[in-house]
Amino acid sequence: MRKLLNTLFVTSEDAYLTIDGENVVVNREKQEIGRLPLHTLEQILCFSYAGASPALMGGCAQRGVGLTFCTPRGRFLARSQGEWNGNVLLRRTQYRLADDPAECCKIARNMIYGKLFNSRWSIERTKRDHALRVDTAALETASAQLKTQADLALTATDPEILRGVEGSGAKIYFDVFDKLILQRKEAFSFENRNRRPPTDPVNAMLSFAYSLLANDCTSALESVGLDSYVGFLHRDRPGRNSLALDLMEELRPCLADRFVLTLLNNRILSPEDFEHTDSGAVLLTDGARKKFLQNWQERKRDTITHPYLGEKLPWGLVPYVQALLLARYLRGDLDGYPPFLWK
Repeated sequence: MRKLLNTLFVTSEDAYLTIDGENVVVNREKQEIGRLPLHTLEQILCFSYAGASPALMGGCAQRGVGLTFCTPRGRFLARSQGEWNGNVLLRRTQYRLADDPAECCKIARNMIYGKLFNSRWSIERTKRDHALRVDTAALETASAQLKTQADLALTATDPEILRGVEGSGAKIYFDVFDKLILQRKEAFSFENRNRRPPTDPVNAMLSFAYSLLANDCTSALESVGLDSYVGFLHRDRPGRNSLALDLMEELRPCLADRFVLTLLNNRILSPEDFEHTDSGAVLLTDGARKKFLQNWQERKRDTITHPYLGEKLPWGLVPYVQALLLARYLRGDLDGYPPFLWK
């Protein structure tokens, strides 16, 4: 269990939550492992199969504490709430700002700045750790160009201009992405980003990682009461979780892309883990998807110090913390949305 931003995160798969007076009690194997006063909490996020007692659900509803259930892998299941806990006002604010291009840009430019910052840092990390194995000059040039694009993102006042900056930055980043792959280049070369369907193993891995990250961001947004379908940068489209796509932008380079590079550079997946269809699509085999998912869950358990909060937490909680920060900004508790800047 971990408390961040007045939110209790319960991440143990076998934890069971109960209420004792004015306290929420976390139990494992019928042993109490922690308790916190309910009045100090705004929300409880439970990633446990065991769940919570009906008495705690009622207690949270009476006290206006949100209680959200997700699977241990992070998929949103349900949210328990009383007659009102502020979500209606939060969503009305979200919808109102989503209709204002200037307000959309204020939020989205921080997200895109985070994406470009993290893209640049990913390049710098490889350049630092493997200077003798990479084209240092090309990476330095790309890093400098990404810094310029990131600065432009912060000054953008129109969503269309911001989309152009993001597109330029993505091209700079993916133009050198192949240089970040250090093993078996004959099988895992990367020329450009392609999808629907991916036509090479690297793009197949990126697409799968992005879909997992998008699901995590969707769950995170729903858990804090935001509408994952109404975004600030990605336009509304039936069936598309536009706000989840917004939120995941800053996490693509540091979480999804670096994860794919780890699988490649550590030889966790091999060329035999991919199947080539007659249509030209390249897909992961069933066994490869299993290995991919196992390593993804392990990655989400790795800890990192959150750059804004200054506290250690698992990677898997980063989307939830960012969703909380976005909700706090929309409620007026923060002057601006703080993107996740990987360091």
